Amino acid sequence: MRHFIFVLISVLLGFNVTAQSDQCKQDFNYVVKRITNDYPGYRDKVNEENIDVLRELEQHLRQKLNEYPDSCYYYLNQYAAFFRDRHLRISVNRHNKKSQKDKPEIKRKFYKPDLIKIKSSADSLEDIWFGFRGTFALEKQDDGSYVASALNFRNYDSTQVMFELKPSGGNQFESTVYPPYRNFQPTDGKASMHLNNKVLELHNQTRFVRQSNDRARDFAFLASYMPKHPNGLNIFPKATYLSDSTFYLRIVTFSTDMAKELVTKHWDEIMARPNLIIDIRGNGGGQDNYYSILADLIYTQPYESKGVEWLATEGIIADWEEAIAEGRIKEGGMEASKALLKAMKENVGEFIVHPHHDSDKTIKRDTVYPYPREVGIIMHGQNASAAEQFLLTAQHSDKVTIFGNENSAGILDYSNITPHELPSGKYNLWLPATRSGRLPENPIDNIGIAPDVIIPLEPKKQLFDRLDSWVYFVQRYLEQN
Repeated sequence: MRHFIFVLISVLLGFNVTAQSDQCKQDFNYVVKRITNDYPGYRDKVNEENIDVLRELEQHLRQKLNEYPDSCYYYLNQYAAFFRDRHLRISVNRHNKKSQKDKPEIKRKFYKPDLIKIKSSADSLEDIWFGFRGTFALEKQDDGSYVASALNFRNYDSTQVMFELKPSGGNQFESTVYPPYRNFQPTDGKASMHLNNKVLELHNQTRFVRQSNDRARDFAFLASYMPKHPNGLNIFPKATYLSDSTFYLRIVTFSTDMAKELVTKHWDEIMARPNLIIDIRGNGGGQDNYYSILADLIYTQPYESKGVEWLATEGIIADWEEAIAEGRIKEGGMEASKALLKAMKENVGEFIVHPHHDSDKTIKRDTVYPYPREVGIIMHGQNASAAEQFLLTAQHSDKVTIFGNENSAGILDYSNITPHELPSGKYNLWLPATRSGRLPENPIDNIGIAPDVIIPLEPKKQLFDRLDSWVYFVQRYLEQN
């Protein structure tokens, strides 16, 4: 009987591996076909000099997928990486119901702390701690490790284990975190204590302070503490005056109406000052229309804007037909979508200009505002896509000086990306549909846009809603003019 069970398990495991391998092969075939036929950059990037290299890579990856089907995601991205276009990529499909249903549920861990036993001490982690999302108890175990149990912490049930710590010397710890955004799948990392053990940092994630009887004081302490191991996020918009001469805007995305809302709200204050700083650090892009109000502010003279060309293929035509049939076109876009689809069908295999748009056009706005007279844009290497298009727009203005210490990300030449679900349902292929009219003379991909003035100061990894030395550098620079 024991032998029979062993054989049965072996057969089931073998069947599972085979099914996984078949799924991965189907996904890989789909990715190769769609990139070959429908990627606007394929013709620009694949030629007689490197076609054999690409074919060898494909053969190598097929062999790897056969040997290690559980690494499918990695090898799919290896193929996409050949084209050196970070718009072209594979992502996990987190919204696919089938893959979520098949995904094994992570068993949550619970530990009920002895709140009477826990004693607050500067020499120990044991205490009640306060974070941005609530409170938890940290209790020492017999083996010297610590367990953090939620008391009232968002996304965790009461007494659910949030993380575990093991001392590694000094004020350092090895951490195992159970994050809610990964279905509580454990993640290993590091943690440390600071400010005489008053602050606990989970490196590159978040931090906590010991809870006191004054909640306002605890929150002020938590929010104002500058982490030693920041997570690098700069996600908070900000609008404020720096002086009678300079106003400051931080625009961290072009995926929403953030820029319009901030500028509209502070219009009078902006127009009353000769200098404006627009800080786009942390801005990874979005859509060009969301920075239009900024383009109005900085405009000085007519300039030529390069448009995009759409690649018309059978696969892309089928995508548009499906989107129209399923009602996935945004409100007000149906007429333009049908016009584009018609033009594609008439020019299969070619690049076309959208019937409702010009390829290249002269931008001429109605107003040149007297203020702001000088505009400083703060950028960095994470600015990509629409954020880079904004930088290109800004370069046409006589008012603008761009500040930073490195080129932008260089992800712009092939755009208008949409996700395509792979056959397994586990992953999406993000595929650009257009190429820029700047090509081939003026590429941005893997090059980026350089600042006009190099800031000679160390960059801040964590800003939250604060001002930093970079902002004051640009302020002083503009106010000297």
